[in-house]
Amino acid sequence: MKLWPFKVIPGSGDKPIIIVNYKGEEKQFAAEEISSMVLTKMREIAEAYLSSSIKNAVVTVPTYFNDSQRHAMKDAGIIVGLNVMPIINEPTTVVIAYGLDKKARSFGEKNVFIFDLDRGTFDVSLLKIEEGIFEVKATAGDTHLGGEDFDNRMVNHFVQECKRKNKKDIRGNPRALRRLRTACERAKRTLSSTAQATIEIDSLYEGIDFYMSITRAQFEKLNMDLFRKCMELVEKCLRDTKMDKSIVHDVVLVGGSTRIPKVQQFLQDFFNEKELCKSINPDEVFAYVTVVQAAILSGEGNEKLQDFWMSPQFHLAWKSPVES
Repeated sequence: MKLWPFKVIPGSGDKPIIIVNYKGEEKQFAAEEISSMVLTKMREIAEAYLSSSIKNAVVTVPTYFNDSQRHAMKDAGIIVGLNVMPIINEPTTVVIAYGLDKKARSFGEKNVFIFDLDRGTFDVSLLKIEEGIFEVKATAGDTHLGGEDFDNRMVNHFVQECKRKNKKDIRGNPRALRRLRTACERAKRTLSSTAQATIEIDSLYEGIDFYMSITRAQFEKLNMDLFRKCMELVEKCLRDTKMDKSIVHDVVLVGGSTRIPKVQQFLQDFFNEKELCKSINPDEVFAYVTVVQAAILSGEGNEKLQDFWMSPQFHLAWKSPVES
C-alpha cells in the first residue's frame, strides 16, 4: 500500500475503500467498482468488434480466491449488467490452453506444475489430471511478490547512483520517481533479451539529465533473493503434496515476469532440465482460454470469437489496460 499512488481506508464492515482524486474531486470506490470499470471497457471493445450486445462474461480467478472474493467478481459483473458465468480457476485455464487435459487422456494421468509470476503476485499450483478430472493437489505463493518488486530494486539502485554521482536525492519528487520507475520497467524487459540496457531520462530532477546503464548480471544480483524466494515456494508446494519433482510431467509458465532468463534457468535446473511450456504468450494465457470457454458455453460456433481474439482491438486492450 505504501507504493500505491492512491489511498486505501477501511469502509463499513472493514471493507477496503479506494480514494483517488479525479478532476479535482476526491472519489471513493470499492474494489468491485474498479473491476466493473475494466469490465465495462472490455465489453465496449468486444461489442464494437462483434457489432452485437454482450450479456454474459467468463471470468477466471486465482485458485486461492475465497468465496467472498469470488462473489465480489460476480458483483462487479452485476454492476456492469453482465451475467458472470461459472468462474474458472486460473490453473485450470492454463492446462486447457496448452491442451494438457487432452494429452492426459491418452497418458492416463498427468501432473502439471503451474508457475505464475506476474506484475504484482506470484502463485504456484500443482494439478493432477485423470480421466478429465482436474484436482488441485497444492498451491503456494506470495500476493506481494512480482514484477513490481524487481522494478523497485532497480529504482532504489538508480536513486542511490544518482545521489552518489550528482549529489541529488530524488526521493522527494514523485514525478521524477514515476519517470524513473517507468524507465526501469522498460529496461527490465530489454534485459530479458539482451545483456545490457540503458536508461536515458531528460531533465529528471532539477534540470539534471539522467543517463546510466545496467547489465543483466547486475539486475540478477539486485533481485537474487527474490528469485530464490520464488523457488522456495516451488519447493513448498511440492513438499505439501509429498510428490517428487521427477513425476511432474509438465511445467507451465504464466505471467510476464516468467520471461526473465534467470527465473527460467532456476526453474529448469530445479526440474532436472525439463523443457518448460512457454509457447503461448504468458500475458494472454487466461484471455485465450476464456475466449474459447465463452464460445463453448454460448453453444455457438467460435469462429467469430477466435477472430476477435486475433484482432488488434483485443490485443490493444489486453496489453495496455491502464491506457485503455
